[in-house]
Amino acid sequence: MTAPFRICFVCTGNICRSPMAESVFRARLTEAGLDGLVEVDSAGTGGWHEGDGADPRTVAVLRAGGYEHAHTARQFQASWFDHLDLVIALDSGHLHELRRLAPTARDAAKVQLLRAYGTGAVAGGASGPVPAPGSGPGPGLSDDLDVPDPYYGGFERFEECLEMVETASEGLLAAISATLPARTVVPARVPDHDHRRAAQEPQQPQEKESA
Repeated sequence: MTAPFRICFVCTGNICRSPMAESVFRARLTEAGLDGLVEVDSAGTGGWHEGDGADPRTVAVLRAGGYEHAHTARQFQASWFDHLDLVIALDSGHLHELRRLAPTARDAAKVQLLRAYGTGAVAGGASGPVPAPGSGPGPGLSDDLDVPDPYYGGFERFEECLEMVETASEGLLAAISATLPARTVVPARVPDHDHRRAAQEPQQPQEKESA
């Protein structure tokens, strides 16, 4: 059995942007029939809100968008890189902080910026990270690709944040889908009682085809 592809969305406190991205992307995976092949989680670079639920405005905007949501905030740990395939930063500050935290260059390459996928991502190899266009491990990504922190704004800022997340999630889904193995469709098994019934029923004679 193939191990699931594991992805973690990361923002500052894990109460606004990253739980929003987690909920949206999980919904996209379900719509695409890939929820059994990809595991989604989220975390924050800081631990100020560990154990808290998502910001009420995040919960409200997700509910208004029809997204399911259940969340407990936690802080991202460097040890998680070992089992994650992709770490998605919500802004360039998170991106640089996470790459500094990465134990190896390979782990640093797993960290990508969410909105970079909104520009039309090109998937990487199935055994490595899934890079977004122009998002190598070095510095230089534009702040224009940030998902701005809505915490100190009104509800409309959270709605804008959701729109950015939804747009980028489409490109991210396409990039990850290209790295996943083809799904094996297992034919449905005929129940035993149907087999018995078929064996007991007399066979109808076949008509000969006309020449």
